[in-house]
Amino acid sequence: MSRNWKSATCLLCVLPILSCSGARPPGLGVSGGGLSPCPSSPNCVSSDAPDEGHRVEAFVLAVAPDAGWRAVREEVAALPRTTVVTEQPNYLHAQCASAVFGFVDDLEVHLPEGSAELAVRSASRVGTSDLGVNRRRVERLRETLRARGVVR
Repeated sequence: MSRNWKSATCLLCVLPILSCSGARPPGLGVSGGGLSPCPSSPNCVSSDAPDEGHRVEAFVLAVAPDAGWRAVREEVAALPRTTVVTEQPNYLHAQCASAVFGFVDDLEVHLPEGSAELAVRSASRVGTSDLGVNRRRVERLRETLRARGVVR
């Protein structure tokens, strides 16, 4: 066998492993008035999480909810390698892919009826550790919205 053929065969064997999108997890969305709980693994953050390891602060709106929701939708859609999958009047689900291996994370934002706070959740689909990627994504989104005057 030629060296190139062996390399190509090896690459074909490895590609399915590197395609790390994972299946869309069940339970995404709003249930019981909140976003789904984080698993026990450290690769998820949520403003609805009761424990410090998974918890991030909710986004407190500094503008009217309608204007805030429009800005959130714009900023989420502008995140690198991000696709908005579900958009409802008070719920947004986006898939965010990593640059190198294509790992997919699920980013969710929820605006409860009559509230001035946005609940947010970001979680990896595969693996255990995300090396802080989901927390950084949420905090970058918060800072972008803060710079626009949308959240406090």
